Parts: sequence; C-alpha cells; structure tokens
Amino acid sequence: MSKSKNDQQEKPLIWLQGEIKTPPFSYEARIEAGVLLRRLQRVESLGLPHSRPMPSIGRRCHELRIPDKSSTWRIVYRLDSDAVIIGEIFAKKTQKTPKAVINNCKRRFKHYDEAVK
Repeated sequence: MSKSKNDQQEKPLIWLQGEIKTPPFSYEARIEAGVLLRRLQRVESLGLPHSRPMPSIGRRCHELRIPDKSSTWRIVYRLDSDAVIIGEIFAKKTQKTPKAVINNCKRRFKHYDEAVK
C-alpha cells in the first residue's frame, strides 16, 4: 500500500548554526519563520518573496526572507533528500549577503557532509 502525501514523514530540521527566538525576532517574525520552515519540512516548494536560491553557497542552498519590525531576517538552508539543514540565521542590513556568511555556510555544510559520510 502506498502512502498518501499527508502520511509521509516530514523532513527533520538540522541546525548547524543559530536559533529562532524572541527576542531578537519579534513574535510575529518567529511565527512566520516557523510556518515557512514547516512548509519546507513538508517538501513544499517555496519561491519569491519567501525564498530564493543561493548558488553562491552551493547546490540546493536557499535563503528564507523573514520581514520583521526593525530588520529583515535571513535563514540560509539547504534542502537534502532526507533533511532541511540550517546553516545560518542573520539580520540582513544590506543588499548583498555578507561574504563571511557565505563562507561560514560553505564551511558548515562541508563539515556536515563529511560527518554524515
């Protein structure tokens, strides 16, 4: 018997860095982040304005955009076949993603891949 989409197990979230809590997230932004992460766990495809690809970090890497009262939060994640992996959470203050965030995410995802081999 095949499972329906509703019966399928959700992908776990694997946190390599960061957490979502109030503060610094507002209550509303924390709820929005939770809803979007849950959708990713259920293998829903998210696009703009909620998510965009981050090929500068790697294949299957994206960033969630969470508007908040005083800043816009970003959650860098990678979609693997068995999990949603969180590489970084930060408040974005400029148009470009900081080079340190990109390099940190590349390093974290590489270390994760080496650890699970």
